[in-house]
Amino acid sequence: MSLTLHAADWLHLFVYFLSLSLLAVGGAIALAPEMHRFTVTDQGWLTDAQFSASIALAQAAPGPNVLFIALLGWNIGLNAGGATGAAATLGASSWLLGLLGAALTMAGIMLPSSTLTWMATRWAHRHRERRSVRAFKQGMAPIVIGLVMASAWVLGRAHGVLATDWPQWLLSAAVMLLVWRTRLHLLWLLGAGALLGAMGWV
Repeated sequence: MSLTLHAADWLHLFVYFLSLSLLAVGGAIALAPEMHRFTVTDQGWLTDAQFSASIALAQAAPGPNVLFIALLGWNIGLNAGGATGAAATLGASSWLLGLLGAALTMAGIMLPSSTLTWMATRWAHRHRERRSVRAFKQGMAPIVIGLVMASAWVLGRAHGVLATDWPQWLLSAAVMLLVWRTRLHLLWLLGAGALLGAMGWV
């Protein structure tokens, strides 16, 4: 996929993630459906496969799950760089635009929320016995759960149609049950998924 991004588009990308930053209650992954709408459906900067692969790779890698934001930006940059070079190779401009995309998306998602979180946690800790603080925490829990479930649905749709792609859906359900009902380490599940994929079973 190749596209052309102008300075206004890069600014739009940064401002979009800047605005999402304060909405990412429960982590950035909770906003995956909204990010999908913007980057894939509305702007056409990423394909469905690129979006899903960015999240899957970041979730499989060690570190915070917010890293998928950097991969989204990286892929947008690579797509923008592909418009100026040969389709089969990635030139220096692709790498630089990939880094630019990753930097803009990460700066946008991190700056406001990090600043606000630091200020809010200091305030909430000082006033933790207030009824309003306790009510806010209790009210946010079901909202966050709903956002995470919507993210799971967006990622699950990438598996395709249940009738033909049932092995992926079955594996997703099995992993969900194993995480919920056992203490099996997540690295074992990641390794098993990689092995099943390498063998062509899913």
